[in-house]
Amino acid sequence: MKEVWIMKKLNVTLLGTGLMGVRMAQNICKGGARTKVWNRTLSKAEPLAAHGAKICKTAAEAVLNADIIISMLSDGSISRFVQINKPVRASLKSGAVWIEMASIKPEEARVSAQDLLLLGVRYIDAPVSGGTRGAETASLSIMAGGEASDFDYVAPILRTMGKPVHVGPVGSGQLAKLANQAIVGVTIAAVAEAMLLLQKGGADPKAVRLALAGGFADSTVLQLHGARMTDGDFAPGGPSHLQLKDLNNVLAEAKQFGIKLPAVASTRDRFERLITELNGASLDHSALYLELIDKNNSENV
Repeated sequence: MKEVWIMKKLNVTLLGTGLMGVRMAQNICKGGARTKVWNRTLSKAEPLAAHGAKICKTAAEAVLNADIIISMLSDGSISRFVQINKPVRASLKSGAVWIEMASIKPEEARVSAQDLLLLGVRYIDAPVSGGTRGAETASLSIMAGGEASDFDYVAPILRTMGKPVHVGPVGSGQLAKLANQAIVGVTIAAVAEAMLLLQKGGADPKAVRLALAGGFADSTVLQLHGARMTDGDFAPGGPSHLQLKDLNNVLAEAKQFGIKLPAVASTRDRFERLITELNGASLDHSALYLELIDKNNSENV
C-alpha cells in the first residue's frame, strides 16, 4: 500500500515509446504514477493516451516538473542529444532523477551522470533484459547503477516494470547489461548450431528442447529462440541491429580493460554479416540461425 501511495505522488516521464518503451509506459500507468510520454514519431506515443498517459509534443514539455525521467531512446548518442538540448535542460528540475534504461556504453552513463549533476539532477543507469515479452508482462530484469539512496527512491517505479537489482555505482548497470548481452549473443550462436545439427541429423528439435529442460544446457534462449529458429519466426523481439550494437559495446569495454573476448568477437562478426550481407537488421536476433544456414550453403557450393 505504501508503494501505491508513493506512486500516485510521483510525476514520471518516459522518453522513447518504441517496442520496449510503449510496453514499459503502459505498466507505469497501471502502477498509478502521473505519466507523460514523448517520442520523436508522435504516432508511436499516441496509443498510450488510452492508458492515461499525457502525450507531449516536445521532450522539454515532457520533462517539465518530472520527478523521474526514464529514457528508452535507441542509443546513448540520442539520449545525450536530448540531455544537452537547451529547452530540456531548462525544464529539468533540481532533485529529479534521470533513469537511463536503454543500453548505452558505461562511459556514456558516467559522462551523463556528471553533467546532469550540474543541474541538480540525479542519475541511475538501469538497462533491462527480457525483450518485448518481459516488457509486456512487467517481468524485466533491471540492472541498476547509481547511489543506493537514489535507487531506493526510484525502486517503486522500476518494480512496475520488473525486478530491479542495485549492482553498484553509476555505469555498473550498463556493464551488467553488457555481460548479459555477451551471454545472450554467444548462447544464440550456440543454440543456432545445435538446432541445425538436430535438424540435419533427423532429431525432433522440439522434443530435444523438452528433454533438455531443467538440465545444464537449458536456458530461455534455448527454449524461446530455439523454437523461433525451427519455426522460422523471426519477427523482432530483440532486433539484430541492437544485438550488434551491444556486442560492439562489449568489445569496446573489453579493449579498455586490455582483455580479449574471442567468443564474443566471433559472434559479433556473424551478426555483422547477418545485417550487412543478408539484410537482417530488423529481424529478431534469433535470426542468426539464418546466417548459419547461409554460411553452410555457401561453403557447400
